[in-house]
Amino acid sequence: MRSYWLSGCLLAVLMAGSVSAADGLFAIRVLDEQTGRGVPLVELKTVSQQRFFTDSAGVVAIREPELFGQSVFFSISSHGYEFPKDGFGFRGKQIKVESGGEATLKIKRLNIAERLYRITGAGIYADTVLLGEKPPIAQPLLNAQVTGSDSVITAIYRGKLHWFWGDTNRPKYPLGLYHVPGATSQLPKDGGLDPAVGVNLDYFVGDDGFAKAMCKMEGDGPTWSGGLTVLKDSDGRERMFCGYLKVRGNFDVYARGIAEFDDDRREFVPRQRFDKDVPLYPDGHPLRHKVDGVEYVYFSEAAAVMRVRATVEALNDLSQYEGFSCLVPGGRESSPQVERDSAGKVVWSWKRDTAPIRWSLQEKLLKSGQLKPEEAWLKIADADTGKPVIAHAGSVTWNEHRRHWVSVFTQHFGSSLLGEIWY
Repeated sequence: MRSYWLSGCLLAVLMAGSVSAADGLFAIRVLDEQTGRGVPLVELKTVSQQRFFTDSAGVVAIREPELFGQSVFFSISSHGYEFPKDGFGFRGKQIKVESGGEATLKIKRLNIAERLYRITGAGIYADTVLLGEKPPIAQPLLNAQVTGSDSVITAIYRGKLHWFWGDTNRPKYPLGLYHVPGATSQLPKDGGLDPAVGVNLDYFVGDDGFAKAMCKMEGDGPTWSGGLTVLKDSDGRERMFCGYLKVRGNFDVYARGIAEFDDDRREFVPRQRFDKDVPLYPDGHPLRHKVDGVEYVYFSEAAAVMRVRATVEALNDLSQYEGFSCLVPGGRESSPQVERDSAGKVVWSWKRDTAPIRWSLQEKLLKSGQLKPEEAWLKIADADTGKPVIAHAGSVTWNEHRRHWVSVFTQHFGSSLLGEIWY
């Protein structure tokens, strides 16, 4: 992978095998020194600033004619990984680039998590294909014309894993799809790939072959979805719902609602629409959990602070939603007032029609003095340094192996622009 792409025609020829894909190319493989697996998204940069990036197999196919026959120094870097320094302090390697040859490099992983592969986008295994090697997935170059997508929500529905994304790009034009593309994949027990290997996505597509809008709701601007929930109705039939919101060009939310997946139309249809300022609605990533014999759907954004009984009827009735909150019943984030008991202790509890605790609300209450630091509920810290970590969005689930509730979330900013992933 590099900063430009070969035409689809040439890639199609290479995939068809009518020419030897390795002819005239030089392969560089970058492996995790701990596992021996190829590492995606490693940058190799020449002294003249030519930049190459490993594909999801950890491979780069060099085809620049001016490099052949030369000893080329590649600076090697990747976020969360580290290549050793040479005697002058440069992290890189000098490699003799020769037609049909290859070099293997090992890189140290600093991340706890191992980087495996990209699921969406263009050229996931582009360099692997150029080298005439077999990728592990069915669509290694371009699937449903999707070149990249924003954040994802998933749910198992009718025996398949269903995926839905946010704003999505395509090659044809800068303006892509802003009304939730979707796809399905087989579960491993039903013939799907082992997650360690990859995911074969089967997109819902339109007549033009591009991923279709799965949740286009009335009104101007994009539609964004969340709170993807699957429940059985009174007849025992599985039904899939999501919360949605409508935003204008300046990203102001002007409406919210609930939609249901229509199996015949193969898209979401509106079930109800409500004011943008309602405090409780399906959002984030749901989980199912029983309390005192009652099953709830909890909605989490790194902390599960909204819930509703796990029935179709309750999910569609906002009056039955509860928020975990310290505000007086009926309180809103716009004008918050902390509820305290007769002893002055903050009343943290599940409350209907009440704004749940979120980082923004907690920060407002701390700054106004309504909450003392020791009374705060949301407290996440770096286990190594003790520094506070503010969660942006994520999920919570029970991990049977660890016998703990665990959360995986994106940090609000942090050491990189869009934040790190925390566990």
